[in-house]
Amino acid sequence: MTDISRLLTHMEERQEDLLDLVKTLVSYETPAPPARNTAEIQAFIASYLEKAGYEIDSWDVYPGDPNVVATKKGTDSAGYHSLILNGHVDTAEVEGSEWKTNPYRAEIENGWIQGRGTADMKGGLAGALFVIRMFHELEIELPGDLMLQSVIGEEVGEAGTLACCRRGYTADYALVVDTSDLHIQGQGGVITGWITIKSPDTFHDAMRRNMIHAGGAVKGASAIEKMMVIIQGLQTLERQWAVEKSYPGLPAGANTINPAVIEGGRHAAFIADECRLWVTVHFYPDETHESAAAEVEEHIRNVALGDPWLRHHPPEFIWGGTSMIEERGEIFPSLSVDREHPGTKLLAQAFEKTAGEKAVLDVSPTVTDGGWLGEAGIPTAIFGPGTLANAHAVNERLSIEQLVTYTNTLAVYVYEWLHSEKKKEE
Repeated sequence: MTDISRLLTHMEERQEDLLDLVKTLVSYETPAPPARNTAEIQAFIASYLEKAGYEIDSWDVYPGDPNVVATKKGTDSAGYHSLILNGHVDTAEVEGSEWKTNPYRAEIENGWIQGRGTADMKGGLAGALFVIRMFHELEIELPGDLMLQSVIGEEVGEAGTLACCRRGYTADYALVVDTSDLHIQGQGGVITGWITIKSPDTFHDAMRRNMIHAGGAVKGASAIEKMMVIIQGLQTLERQWAVEKSYPGLPAGANTINPAVIEGGRHAAFIADECRLWVTVHFYPDETHESAAAEVEEHIRNVALGDPWLRHHPPEFIWGGTSMIEERGEIFPSLSVDREHPGTKLLAQAFEKTAGEKAVLDVSPTVTDGGWLGEAGIPTAIFGPGTLANAHAVNERLSIEQLVTYTNTLAVYVYEWLHSEKKKEE
């Protein structure tokens, strides 16, 4: 019996352990926001991997939110390919929603496992941990290096994965085991920004008549009303992007500009002298967050030039950020998957072997940490169980059949990729 046959047989016999592992991860309450609550689950994951013979590196990205990177060197690191498996332990929040069951006590019903994080993405992370443990239990040696990155902050743009990249972790290929419905995916990107309009003058509400009627002799404007001009300008640009831009695998108009939050004014006795708009900009995989922000800014500055008041009081811009909680801003770089890369081809073949159907290579309509790995120069794909319809949803759930297909695919892929020799030119 081959190593892969032994591995798949052993995994089938241990399926209950896989489901128990999902339940265990779900039982740790790690919603973000509020975040700063992942120390216990990360300690569990570190211990789990240490028992499988992995070297552990753990550090606080924020107090109470540590990253864990576990590494096992291969028997011939120089000659064989290496791999990163990446996943985040934080989940969407549950407040304000009515669940049929306790969201942190996963339950199985009619072929599904239900609980917060099952689809996004504790199911995918549990599968990766389970595969690693199965290799260890069967004493299957791998020539290439294998690394698991268990990171924090993805739900609120805190980029625990970026912290791993900055710490120097790299590999010949990376899989982000996030929600993809078992598709092999790239992604567009996201950048948020604040557009601010400020008036140098502050007026009592009773002065509004003088500001808006002929002969009033007050040169002023409401910052809230002028923000309406900016929003209309954003809508014009959004529609223009939908006409002019496209990307294979994404529906037309996926590059949206969302006016997500507006803040302005002092109180009802004042003319608003400041207004701030928080926007979310989606861009395509062949664009960068810098170029997307620059296009928006250039367009809005031109819009301001066409308004008599904004021309002399142009809007101010602040782009990005490292945390939706700390800075109220985030960046998710886009990710293009190289279909011709041997790591991508091998993943598609592994899926076809285990699932008995052709692999789907497309583009995620949402974002993951995969863009940070790609931006660091690591060939990367998103591949995990779960659907976006279930991610973040009330009564979030994951198909057990899909979870098993995913773990089988991952096991075959890890074995074959880490047994594939590096070419000399690499």
